Amino acid sequence: DLAADIANVTGTKPEILAAAPTDKSRPCIELVLAPDLAGRWEAFRLSASSNVLTIAGSDRRGLAYGVYEISRRIGVSPWSWWADVPAIKRAELRFSLGTEPVDQPAVKYRGVFINDEDWGLEPWASKTFEPEVGNIGPKTHARIFELLLRLRANCIWPGMHPTTRPFHTVPGNAAVADAYAI
Repeated sequence: DLAADIANVTGTKPEILAAAPTDKSRPCIELVLAPDLAGRWEAFRLSASSNVLTIAGSDRRGLAYGVYEISRRIGVSPWSWWADVPAIKRAELRFSLGTEPVDQPAVKYRGVFINDEDWGLEPWASKTFEPEVGNIGPKTHARIFELLLRLRANCIWPGMHPTTRPFHTVPGNAAVADAYAI
């Protein structure tokens, strides 16, 4: 998502590597689970040197919140997909050198309750976005979960109206929730 957000802002999609580049002078963004943050709930820290932006997380959600914080700072709204909010275009991206304080939520559980899905979300998902499921399925939930992470949320109460199949009975829903750490 960060590479896509950078491409949306700058017009250039960064290369995604599994390991640090061998050329140490090459600018890069590194994502790490930081041992010094272990045990902290959803914490992250951002730091920048002359050629490395480091996003360090205490856990999967902390790392995701750090990634999406960078997206927000470069001009990508959390609502870019759901509300068609355009990204602010920039020719270059600059970050201040140094290490920022650790950022961590003050409230442990934050999320949404999908309500009144029977007249909006469920018909849209079943008829337009993923008709192969015929309901709110993993493709729709993936978009919801991405939004939740962009908003620094960590839980969802799925819709429960008669038109919506229970969350756990739709194949793929539980797996996508786990993939997004929701």
